[in-house]
Amino acid sequence: MASKKILVIGSSNTDMVIKAPRIPVPGETILGGEFQMGPGGKGANQAVAAARLGGDVTFVCKVGRDMFGKEAVEGYKKDGINTDYTLYSEKPSGVALILVDEDGENVISVAPGANGDITLEDVDTLRPVIEAADYVVFQLEIPLEVVNKAAAIAHAAGAYVILNPAPAPTCALPAELIANMSLITPNQTELALLTGIQGDIEAGIRKLIEMGVKDVIVTLGTKGSAVWNGNGIDIVPTLGIKAVDATAAGDTFAGGVVVGLSEGKTLKESAEFATVACAITIQKLGAQVSIPYRSEVEALKKERNIK
Repeated sequence: MASKKILVIGSSNTDMVIKAPRIPVPGETILGGEFQMGPGGKGANQAVAAARLGGDVTFVCKVGRDMFGKEAVEGYKKDGINTDYTLYSEKPSGVALILVDEDGENVISVAPGANGDITLEDVDTLRPVIEAADYVVFQLEIPLEVVNKAAAIAHAAGAYVILNPAPAPTCALPAELIANMSLITPNQTELALLTGIQGDIEAGIRKLIEMGVKDVIVTLGTKGSAVWNGNGIDIVPTLGIKAVDATAAGDTFAGGVVVGLSEGKTLKESAEFATVACAITIQKLGAQVSIPYRSEVEALKKERNIK
């Protein structure tokens, strides 16, 4: 199992999920859905994924002093995550409302609450834990200025810095933020927004490399992922398993990749490991409840004869 220290800095939400035959159009009510409530948030999902898959994980988030925040932090502790650096806000904890159709597609609306209350002063307080980490993982559900400053600290300290640029950025990311990244893991939409290059994955990856990024993995949905090998791209296919719910699949992938890297796997091997974990996630409804444990991944690898 991994011995290197993984630090995830990001969001913590409570997810309220309804699965129905289809996603309603505006003004429409659909009856007969299945409801589930549980912890979520891209930062939290990635921290939980990394911990369950074998990583030594510390998670930094900001939650409200309410029931949702308390239950979320207790859940992280149960997964073996270090929560010593949890921050607290007078704002309510973040909440996400998720609608899922019978094909596993989803729409999500998020009220960030305390997630938006992380400050630059908080980053100064966190400097020692950032500088002590071997791998530092970010997403874009907390203030961009916070991500930018914390990434600069991590990069300067010699950490391997990872950005999962989701939700898709609504404006250009600072050039210095991209240059401070060791690995960026966008989907195709996010890649186009980051680079301004539409429809050409390899050209988009090469653009990120020119901007200072060392490694890139582009997730391709049901087609798998494209991994930059230094000269071109290698495609890592999915296992071909039909999705019940795609919620948290991308976060599981991100968590799997950082655990693979922390264990000495190559970038492609880490993507392959993460892909197996995703195949389990998409067969279950919900976010963190669907994220697998290492034992489940190893069992599926054995079943599929995957090394």
